[in-house]
Amino acid sequence: FQGKTVTIVESSAAGGVGDMRTKALVPFLQKYIPGNPTIVMQYMDGGGGRKAANHLYKSVRPDGLTIGRMSTPFVMHSILGESGVLYDIDKVIYLGTSYSGGYHVFLTRKEVGLDSPEKLRAASGMRIGSQSVGHLIYISGRMFTYLIGLKQPKFVTGYGSRELDIALEKGEIDGRSTVADSMLHENREWADKGLMDFHGIIEIPKGRKHTHPRFAKLPDIETFARSDMDRKLVAMYRTFVGSGNPFILPPGTPKERVDVLQEAMRKTYRDPEFFKEYTKLTGLKAEPQMPEELEQTIKDMPRDREAVELFKKLTGPDPLPQR
Repeated sequence: FQGKTVTIVESSAAGGVGDMRTKALVPFLQKYIPGNPTIVMQYMDGGGGRKAANHLYKSVRPDGLTIGRMSTPFVMHSILGESGVLYDIDKVIYLGTSYSGGYHVFLTRKEVGLDSPEKLRAASGMRIGSQSVGHLIYISGRMFTYLIGLKQPKFVTGYGSRELDIALEKGEIDGRSTVADSMLHENREWADKGLMDFHGIIEIPKGRKHTHPRFAKLPDIETFARSDMDRKLVAMYRTFVGSGNPFILPPGTPKERVDVLQEAMRKTYRDPEFFKEYTKLTGLKAEPQMPEELEQTIKDMPRDREAVELFKKLTGPDPLPQR
C-alpha cells in the first residue's frame, strides 16, 4: 500500500454523524495499514445508501484500494428485497463497523400534553416527523407508532436532521423518533429540562440500559408487543440496526489485501485513541464489531418471509397495517 491512495466511498452526505464516524477512523486506518497510504473520501449519498452500495459492488475494481462505508439500511434493504438493490450482502467482504448498538426513543412535544400511554393512544392524527420514507428514523417512528397503537398517525417527511428538531420545537410536527445519544449531544435540554415527553425506547441490543435518568424507566418497545409476530418485528429491527454502518470490500478482492485491511481495522478498533477521537467528532461512544463478528451477525440475520413482508409495510409510504 506504500505510495497508494485508498478511497473510502461514504454513503452519507458530508457533515452528518455518518461522515463524522468515518472521519474519526481515517487517521487510524492510515496509521495501521502497512505503507501508510493516503486515504481520501468520496461522498455518494442517495437511495438510502443504495447508490454507494451498488457502485462499490458493481463498478469498483476489487484491488483493496476502495472501501465502502455503508449506511445502516445496507443489510435491511437487501433482506427486504427493496427495489434498486444490485448488491449481495452474502458476497461482499466485511471489515467491521464502529457502530453496532444504541437507543431510539419516541417523544412528543410537551405542549401536545400526551404525558401518559393512555393519552398517547387516545390522540388521533398525530404528526410524526422524519427525514424520508425508508430512513432509519422513519422506520423506528413507524415501529413505535404501530406497536404502541396510535390512531391514524400522519407521517411528515422531507426534513434534514436539524430541520426535524426545529420543526418539533416550533410545532410543525407533534412527535418523532430519534437516536438517544445524538439527541443528548445536540438537544440535551429536552431531557434535562423536561421539554419533551418520552414514551418508549428501543434497546439495541436488548437489555442494554441507558444511564440518563429520563430514559432509565422508559418501557422498551418490546413491552408493547402483543404477538409472536410483533416480537419478530422487534428482533428483526434490532438486528438490522445492530449491523451498524459496515465497512466493506467488493467481492473478488485478493485475500492478502483483505487480510491486511481487516487487521488494520482490528487494530483501529482496539486503539484507545480511536475511541477518544470518535467521541470528540460524533458526541457518541464507539461500539465496534470486528470483521469476523460482523460477518457472523449478517449470517445470523433473521429472514422469516412473513415477518419480512410485514416489516416492508412498516418501512414504506402506505398507511400502517392493522394489528
